[in-house]
Amino acid sequence: MSAVKEPFSHGCRVYYEDTDAGGVVYYVNYLKFMERARTERLRELGFAQSQLAGDNLLFVVHSNEVRYHAPARLDDELQVSAEVVELNRASLCFRQQVRRTRDAALLCEGRFMIACVRADNFKPRAIPDVLRAAFAADLGPLSAGE
Repeated sequence: MSAVKEPFSHGCRVYYEDTDAGGVVYYVNYLKFMERARTERLRELGFAQSQLAGDNLLFVVHSNEVRYHAPARLDDELQVSAEVVELNRASLCFRQQVRRTRDAALLCEGRFMIACVRADNFKPRAIPDVLRAAFAADLGPLSAGE
């Protein structure tokens, strides 16, 4: 039996600037944490956003669906996953979770459809073969449609 591959995970900490007047992470900041995890996943695969932009390629959020389960608070350490679950010609879908490190509590989860576009005119473009191969190796269990 083959071992289940763990999705990529990026660690971060909640700072004062991430919280609202109630002392919990302001809801939109979870989107920032998830964006950073996707960027770090790309970097781990060997691709920097700045390099891709120089090659006339950007990845932009087309749509997302997010659910909030429990609050993160000041100084919490978080683990933010980024797992590719669908790969198309000019887009890919990530499944992401934000968990508190100390107890692995699921705080927030989402699905993000990411489009590949030309940097000069924001029109869709095919994901280059080298990137496609890197993402294909990263596909999670729901890649064949849900």
